Parts: sequence; C-alpha cells; structure tokens
Amino acid sequence: MRKLLNILYVTQPKAYIYKDGLNVVISIDQKKVFRIPIINIEGIVTFGYPGCSPGLMKLCMDYKVSLSFLTPQGSFIARVQGPQVGNVILRKKQYQFSDNDISTLTTARHIIAAKIHNYRVILQRFTRDYSPLPELKSAIDKLLKFQRTALEVTDKDSLRGTEGLAATTYFSVLPALITQQKSDFKFNGRNKRPPKDAVNAMLSFVYTLLANEITSALETVGLDAYMGIFHTLRPGRASLALDLLEEFRAYLGDRFVLSLINRRQVTPSDFKPQGSDGIIMTDDCRKKLVAAWQTRKREEIIHPYTKEKTPIGLLPYIQALLLSRKIRGEATEYVPFLIK
Repeated sequence: MRKLLNILYVTQPKAYIYKDGLNVVISIDQKKVFRIPIINIEGIVTFGYPGCSPGLMKLCMDYKVSLSFLTPQGSFIARVQGPQVGNVILRKKQYQFSDNDISTLTTARHIIAAKIHNYRVILQRFTRDYSPLPELKSAIDKLLKFQRTALEVTDKDSLRGTEGLAATTYFSVLPALITQQKSDFKFNGRNKRPPKDAVNAMLSFVYTLLANEITSALETVGLDAYMGIFHTLRPGRASLALDLLEEFRAYLGDRFVLSLINRRQVTPSDFKPQGSDGIIMTDDCRKKLVAAWQTRKREEIIHPYTKEKTPIGLLPYIQALLLSRKIRGEATEYVPFLIK
C-alpha cells in the first residue's frame, strides 16, 4: 500500500518558495518561515501568486512532487509537471477504452449511481442521528429512483440529466443538515463563479483541493487525468479527475463543510464580500480549512471494497488503482466508492 505523505499548502500571498539542498523552504519578506525535506511531501499547492524558484520546480520534478497554483479563492490556474512517465501501455489501453461508447457508458453509470447513493446515505445518516424530517424522507425516496435510473439510461446525455436532477434534489434539502449557525450560513442551492454564500465558497474550495489530489492519484498509477469518461473533453481540464470526484463529493466534500459549520470551526467573520454578490474566504479561513483538511485525511476507515483499514487521504489513489484494473481488462467492472 502506498504511504500517505503530506501536501504542503502555501496560503501566504507574499511567500516565496525555493530549494535548499533537498529541502523546500518558504520565506516571507526574505525571512525563512518554513522548511521541510522534499521526501516528506507528495505535493505543493499554492494559493494566490507567490514566487517559486526554477530550482524548486526541478527539485519537485526530480522527486515526482506535484506543484499546483490556485487563485486565492481556490480556482485552478496551472500545474507544473515533468516529463511524461508511467505505463505507456496502460495509457494506450485507456485511450482505446475512452473510444468505446459502451464501456465508458457502463463505467459512467456506475460512477453517477455511486454519487447518488452517497447523497442518499448522507441524508439517511442525518435522519437516523437527528430527526426524520418529511422533506428529507421525500428526497431520499427521489434519490433512490434517480439512482436506479442512472443504472438504466442508454446514453450519456440522459445520464447527465439524471445526475442534474439528483443534485438539485439533494442540495434543496442540504440546509436541513446545518444544525448550528443556521441564520449565518444560509444555502439556497449550488452556485459558483463567484459563489454567492459562505457554504458555496467552502464547497468550491474543498472540491478544488480534492480534484487536485485525484489528478495526482491518477497520474501516479499511470493514467491520463485529462482523458475523461463522463465529463466532456476540454483543453486544460482534468476530465477523468472530475469523473472520480463525483463519487467523493458527498463523503469528502459536503460532510467536511457541514462539520466545519456545525462544530463552529468557521464563523461569519471568516468570509467577506467580493463584488456585488460574491463571497470569498479570508486568509485565516483558508488556513483553517487546510489544517482541518489535512487532519481529516489522516483519519482511517475500512475501505468498503478492499476491506482494509485505509487513511481517508489514500481513497483517491485506491479508486485510481481500481479504475486502472478495469481499463487493463483485469476487472470486469469498475467498483466505485460507496458509503456504507
């Protein structure tokens, strides 16, 4: 099993990142504030526009450490990558697999059905632990129908339509899962570019972190993260990473954001308006989320398929391995991540 290493998140806009021997060093206003050996990390993610030395970039490429640049709000800018490595035979099989409409539709159906299943489990757990609200019961029943439909559709356009209806149903009742600070964290459905409320700002931020880690996992096992199965292909978009993100959104994204609110780890003072109707996180809020995210990734669960105790941070890697087995022809079907 792969070892779970750290991801270094750089949130200070005045930071400068450079190498010193085999160490990554961060300085602010020419003063060293942090130092870590390159062998102890698997990725560096920066927010804002900090400087980065060419020597540090080469060090990252030599040790296969991903280096990603995001805006202060968490939107993807770029990712520095060294020479293409990995199994060229696997990538050739992946491209052939992607051209097979039947195979990709079957795999996409399983991914989206898993996403809807995980939506249902989140709502069912809340109903069990708190209150059997009528609107939650109705949503759970609707999601079960959408889950079954997702496994029966005959084309990807119909699958996208089913996925959209399921997401609308789920997000319409998500406010019921906010048990603390309800008046301060209002949520009226998913929105972005820019997010119009604090909940959406956090969801977009966490989804971006997760998509970046899934991209790294796919590349680690030798797959092309840009050759999608369900999401349409676009230059510069890691479509396959977005595919696998679907089955993790509820478990790793939504639950995480809800827990931050309900545990009062974030408060209204952690957000500020941007423009006429946008909301962004403060620098301190991003630091809180990153710290909590790193802690969450170290928690362990029993993986529902492998039956092994697994750090949550390795879940994207395991799913990438399972997908590569399907593409190689070593498995009959891809087994998505399902919440138990």
